[in-house]
Amino acid sequence: MLEEVSKGDQHAIQLRLEKISDYSVLEIVPDVYELAEAYFADLEIPNKARADAYHLALATWHGIDYLVSWNCTHIVNGRIRMKIEEINSKKGIRTPVICTPEELMEV
Repeated sequence: MLEEVSKGDQHAIQLRLEKISDYSVLEIVPDVYELAEAYFADLEIPNKARADAYHLALATWHGIDYLVSWNCTHIVNGRIRMKIEEINSKKGIRTPVICTPEELMEV
């Protein structure tokens, strides 16, 4: 989400915005809101992590292959991954591969 990229040190913000300038912004449609709220309710994550549910819903709804995150507490951990798979399976939708940057790069 652009909100997160736009937080912090002004120089760092500018660098991040430059790095993502060639990427498309995914549309948040009503189905994304519904899916995010389902994740939020079922995953039992704290309110401060609500944005993580939206990241996941956007990636899932838009058919993104990978969701890369360093958030090993609320997104990238075995218990959460299993619950996400169960939620998506019941809804008949495919789950993106959820991993850390290191896992994606096979470091």
